[in-house]
Amino acid sequence: MNVRKVLWTLDELGLAHEREDWGAGFASTRDPAFLALNPNGLVPVLIDAAGPLWESNTICRYLAGRQGDASLLPLEPRARAGVEQWMDWQVTELNSAWRYAFQALSRRAPGYDDPGLTQDSVAAWNAAMSLLDARLALTAAFVAGETFTLADICLGLATHRWLRTPMARPTLPAVETYYARLRTRPAFASHALDAVA
Repeated sequence: MNVRKVLWTLDELGLAHEREDWGAGFASTRDPAFLALNPNGLVPVLIDAAGPLWESNTICRYLAGRQGDASLLPLEPRARAGVEQWMDWQVTELNSAWRYAFQALSRRAPGYDDPGLTQDSVAAWNAAMSLLDARLALTAAFVAGETFTLADICLGLATHRWLRTPMARPTLPAVETYYARLRTRPAFASHALDAVA
């Protein structure tokens, strides 16, 4: 999901790029050459004339700022904070909620086999998505308001993951309408719809 955030942002900004695959199924992120770019050993990493940059939300903010794209990341401080609070919520609250359930139910990762922890994670994930549903019911459009922003890239991919993970979930009409709206964006189709979750 983190790599797809950056790729989606690049496409929204119309930026040409070269992609080099590292991580599961590709070159090891424990390789010293990769660790020199990101000592955490995680993808994605953006490399431009200024050098390497890691953390997907930071990369997305940087790209929008570098291009001067105030539609994806507003320049006015309060409007910008409104976008960034939802980006940060995705990384902290939402990711913490889904992590165990996603590893257990979608990835079937070793070590994620505790039914109680899985159920707790599903419940927390659904509660977080219900919070998002309330926000989207209020805006009747996108997460930060009337226009598409970086917050929608982060939460659009998270919504896709929630809908595609095999688990019980509540009906959230505003989230479903939001997801249908995002599906009309060509860059979303390129970077979300081809992914399992």
